[in-house]
Amino acid sequence: MQIGIIGLGRMGGNMARRLMGAGHEVVVYSATAKTREKFAKETGAFAASSIDELLAKLKPPRTVWLMVPAAVTDVVDGADGDDRPA
Repeated sequence: MQIGIIGLGRMGGNMARRLMGAGHEVVVYSATAKTREKFAKETGAFAASSIDELLAKLKPPRTVWLMVPAAVTDVVDGADGDDRPA
Protein backbone atom coordinates (compact mmCIF):
# COMPACT_ATOMS: atom_id res chain seq x y z
CA MET A 1 0.00 0.00 0.00
CA GLN A 2 1.11 3.55 -0.68
CA ILE A 3 0.15 6.31 1.78
CA GLY A 4 0.96 9.94 2.40
CA ILE A 5 1.32 11.26 5.92
CA ILE A 6 1.09 14.96 6.68
CA GLY A 7 2.47 15.81 10.11
CA LEU A 8 5.61 14.23 11.54
CA GLY A 9 5.17 14.93 15.22
CA ARG A 10 5.27 12.14 17.77
CA MET A 11 2.12 10.43 16.47
CA GLY A 12 2.58 11.03 12.73
CA GLY A 13 6.26 10.12 12.77
CA ASN A 14 5.67 6.90 14.69
CA MET A 15 2.76 5.94 12.45
CA ALA A 16 4.92 6.47 9.36
CA ARG A 17 7.69 4.32 10.88
CA ARG A 18 5.25 1.51 11.70
CA LEU A 19 3.74 1.57 8.23
CA MET A 20 7.20 1.49 6.64
CA GLY A 21 8.20 -1.37 8.93
CA ALA A 22 5.18 -3.31 7.67
CA GLY A 23 6.35 -2.84 4.08
CA HIS A 24 4.17 0.08 3.00
CA GLU A 25 5.49 2.91 0.82
CA VAL A 26 5.17 6.15 2.77
CA VAL A 27 5.50 9.69 1.42
CA VAL A 28 5.69 12.29 4.19
CA TYR A 29 5.27 16.04 4.56
CA SER A 30 5.87 18.40 7.44
CA ALA A 31 5.59 22.18 7.29
CA THR A 32 9.07 22.40 8.83
CA ALA A 33 11.89 21.59 6.40
CA LYS A 34 14.23 20.54 9.21
CA THR A 35 11.69 17.97 10.44
CA ARG A 36 11.16 16.59 6.91
CA GLU A 37 14.88 16.28 6.21
CA LYS A 38 15.65 14.65 9.56
CA PHE A 39 12.84 12.12 9.15
CA ALA A 40 13.89 11.25 5.58
CA LYS A 41 17.52 10.79 6.66
CA GLU A 42 16.53 8.55 9.60
CA THR A 43 14.00 6.40 7.76
CA GLY A 44 14.66 6.60 4.03
CA ALA A 45 11.11 7.84 3.41
CA PHE A 46 10.51 10.30 0.58
CA ALA A 47 9.94 13.70 2.19
CA ALA A 48 7.90 16.00 -0.03
CA SER A 49 8.70 19.70 0.16
CA SER A 50 5.04 20.65 -0.41
CA ILE A 51 1.60 19.08 -0.20
CA ASP A 52 1.36 19.33 -3.98
CA GLU A 53 4.57 17.29 -4.30
CA LEU A 54 3.26 14.72 -1.83
CA LEU A 55 0.08 14.33 -3.89
CA ALA A 56 2.07 14.06 -7.12
CA LYS A 57 4.15 11.18 -5.67
CA LEU A 58 1.05 9.16 -4.75
CA LYS A 59 -0.70 7.04 -7.35
CA PRO A 60 -4.50 7.37 -7.60
CA PRO A 61 -6.56 6.57 -5.69
CA ARG A 62 -4.55 8.51 -3.12
CA THR A 63 -4.65 7.92 0.62
CA VAL A 64 -3.43 10.77 2.83
CA TRP A 65 -3.38 10.62 6.61
CA LEU A 66 -3.40 13.98 8.43
CA MET A 67 -1.66 13.93 11.81
CA VAL A 68 -1.72 17.61 12.70
CA PRO A 69 -2.58 19.05 16.12
CA ALA A 70 -5.16 21.60 14.96
CA ALA A 71 -6.34 23.78 12.08
CA VAL A 72 -6.82 20.92 9.60
CA THR A 73 -8.73 23.31 7.35
CA ASP A 74 -5.61 25.49 7.06
CA VAL A 75 -3.57 22.47 5.95
CA VAL A 76 -6.10 21.25 3.40
CA ASP A 77 -7.11 24.67 2.04
CA GLY A 78 -3.48 25.74 1.75
CA ALA A 79 -2.47 22.80 -0.44
CA ASP A 80 -1.46 25.10 -3.28
CA GLY A 81 0.74 27.12 -0.93
CA ASP A 82 -0.94 30.46 -1.66
CA ASP A 83 -3.35 30.39 1.27
CA ARG A 84 -1.05 28.78 3.80
CA PRO A 85 -0.66 30.87 6.97
CA ALA A 86 2.82 32.17 7.72
